[in-house]
Amino acid sequence: MDSYAPNLSDLLEREPLPASGIACDDVDYEADGVAYRGYRARPAGAGRHPGVLVVHDWLGVTDYVRMRCDMLARLGYSAFAADVFGADVRPTPQGAAAVAGRFYQDRALWRKRLVEAFDQLRTDASVDATRTAAIGYCFGGSSVLELARTGADVDAVVSFHGGLLTGSEGEAEKITAKLLVLHGAADPVAPDEDVLAFENDLRTAPSVDWQVIAYANAMHAFTLPDADAPEHGAQFQATAERRSWTAMKTFLAEVFATRA
Repeated sequence: MDSYAPNLSDLLEREPLPASGIACDDVDYEADGVAYRGYRARPAGAGRHPGVLVVHDWLGVTDYVRMRCDMLARLGYSAFAADVFGADVRPTPQGAAAVAGRFYQDRALWRKRLVEAFDQLRTDASVDATRTAAIGYCFGGSSVLELARTGADVDAVVSFHGGLLTGSEGEAEKITAKLLVLHGAADPVAPDEDVLAFENDLRTAPSVDWQVIAYANAMHAFTLPDADAPEHGAQFQATAERRSWTAMKTFLAEVFATRA
């Protein structure tokens, strides 16, 4: 198990380590000729568990996303951190916008890589492929909503402070996952007009089960302890971080209980 910076360890320790422990490792995988390096955390020992795909922010697979996988494993899930960018792409903070921007400009490629990562999760021996979810942060929050729009057979999708994009006409009807969007009410990346457009898009598909929760005074990246750029609309907020994680836990427990 990785050793994390104190601010990440503080979050991790909110979820008690089970007596049996958890198992963690890097995962090298390949799809369509591209090499990726993800990360896996799961309850130790044999057995299958509900699987959760975790999609990184625009910095790629960092200690932050690994720590979130560990938290999920402590809750009894088998968590897999996708590598959307590729094993040889680890952007700096200065270059991250350009790397992530490639996918916003090519949603077909973006979705393809997400589906490939989801397939990697589902084929893991520790995963019960009949019970799956996808969660993501910032770029990853947008990513898991893109995965849902492909019609992927995923039970639950949770977006933490993701950008809220709409799809092409009629595309929302493909969504089979239940959606939970955890949003900062002061997030300039997803302003009120984007939230309304996103909701109106989902309203065109009455069969989709969705909810949006907005946290007062929370900016972009409100769950990331290192986020401290309020002048750019991004800042950690402990209250919204704690409440959003609790909301996710409740949501996943509810969804998976119906799939037991």
